[in-house]
Amino acid sequence: MSIEVKNVSKRFGDFVALEDVNVSIETGQLTALLGPSGGGKSTLLRIIAGLDHSDTGQITIEGRDATKLSPQKRNVGFVFQHYAAFKHMSVARNVAFGLEIRKRPKAEVKRRVEELLDLVHLSQFGHRLPSQLSGGQRQRMALARALAVEPTVLLLDEPFGALDAKVRKELRDWLRRLHDEVHVTTVFVTHDQEEALEVADQIVVINEGRVEQIGTPDELYDEPANQFVMSFLGEVTTMSGQLVRPHDVQVLTSPDGPTALEGQVSRLLRIGFEVRVNVLTTEGQEIIATMTRTQAKALGLTEGANVWVNHAPGAKGFDLPKAALVAS
Repeated sequence: MSIEVKNVSKRFGDFVALEDVNVSIETGQLTALLGPSGGGKSTLLRIIAGLDHSDTGQITIEGRDATKLSPQKRNVGFVFQHYAAFKHMSVARNVAFGLEIRKRPKAEVKRRVEELLDLVHLSQFGHRLPSQLSGGQRQRMALARALAVEPTVLLLDEPFGALDAKVRKELRDWLRRLHDEVHVTTVFVTHDQEEALEVADQIVVINEGRVEQIGTPDELYDEPANQFVMSFLGEVTTMSGQLVRPHDVQVLTSPDGPTALEGQVSRLLRIGFEVRVNVLTTEGQEIIATMTRTQAKALGLTEGANVWVNHAPGAKGFDLPKAALVAS
């Protein structure tokens, strides 16, 4: 294992930031720490980096107890959301900084900087100042600088959070390709479910200081451990006292058994290749289903049409407490 987090807890006054957290990250893996703001994911990343220290527990990096080591002795690269570049230095000098303070030979520094700028597609911008780069280019420079010292572990805290949606999409695709090239163990913090599901090999879902579930994107999406994970990883709807995913709701033109609920199509919305169908049941409950455009066409769905809804075969759901059902 590259990183082992064992029984880590952290408080800030009365606030419990992390509570008995256990996470194992394999060497060469790209892992996302995913959860809502204030859930503890950035605190965990900072504890792995050595920027914060846990109250209890142990951090092991590449088999070495790093719990009390300084950040410099952990051999980690760290990239923050708001990257603090040396504004008066060129892009190349920014990337070279870590190597220069380690007194590496000039020829080696030059070669390594050229390699890294090529790797992050900034070769033609080495002479520019950081202020002359776009936000996405500055984040790529930050990653090059973090990789320059050949860290054992690369830690990214919401690295693309300050960028617009199009640039974020481009950068996360690029980060996945970069990781596949350099194979450095990488941990990144995000509150963006799509980002985690698209990029990561493993996702650690953290909420209120606790690990809710650890698994591959497919495992978390197909087999969520609880209501929180199911709700956080995608849209959900309530049907027959259960929380289910809209794509696990079957829309039918005739009843298929005693559990089918009768209703009317109240809204049809095309979203790309999918169709979102809102069904208002005779009991007054609104249920959302998603399907392909081909499926919707085959059913001949129109607004106002009489339909029945039921759980799709093999669909996973969570029973809701009675109080939640009354509230909804």
